[in-house]
Amino acid sequence: MEILSNKELSKSKFTNQIYQKLKKEFGEVSCPLHYSAPHELAIAVILSAQCTDERVNLVTPKLFLEFPTLVSFAESNPKKLEELIYSTGFYRSKAEKIRGFAIMLLEEFDGVLPKTLEELTKLPGFGRKTANVILNELYGISEGIVVDTHVKRITKILGLTQNTDPEKIELDLMKVFSKKHWKDISLYLIFLGRKYCKAHARDCKNCPLRKICPGSSYE
Repeated sequence: MEILSNKELSKSKFTNQIYQKLKKEFGEVSCPLHYSAPHELAIAVILSAQCTDERVNLVTPKLFLEFPTLVSFAESNPKKLEELIYSTGFYRSKAEKIRGFAIMLLEEFDGVLPKTLEELTKLPGFGRKTANVILNELYGISEGIVVDTHVKRITKILGLTQNTDPEKIELDLMKVFSKKHWKDISLYLIFLGRKYCKAHARDCKNCPLRKICPGSSYE
């Protein structure tokens, strides 16, 4: 059993306050990406790198209509795939990852997304962030915390990490958030970032964390 330091215990109390206030604000939350099959979620998450979920949700309906199965993605024409995902940015790299993901999933996992972080991160286009989303959303398994740009920025404002590398940030957060909160805390912070704690226009006055956030301008 891991023993927390006094500093980590203090942060754990603080993060529980954060969780409870955000839960009260946002209630039940789920992945904002639209999908109707497991492989579609994985592809949507790959597309979300350096792109908003809103943009991805605009692109995927036509994409999934054009390529309705995992096999069709594996056999897709790269140029056609690039054309359909162009507006998400880094389209050549993403197209290559999507095709590689589909091929490997079919060849090595019989088309079924695995249930472990270790296996998922072997797939093209999969880092810890993508793997954690899949585990949380599809299987209800929490092996880590999803760290996107909102989580990275807000946890620094909250004083929960001084790291800039997503994997190091994730390890910092895993130490101070209760494991039962790992799944929802990422989504809560993402929604907080979209509604109140925006990168260029922080609304501290109305933020649910205004009274406890060390970076708040609320008085």
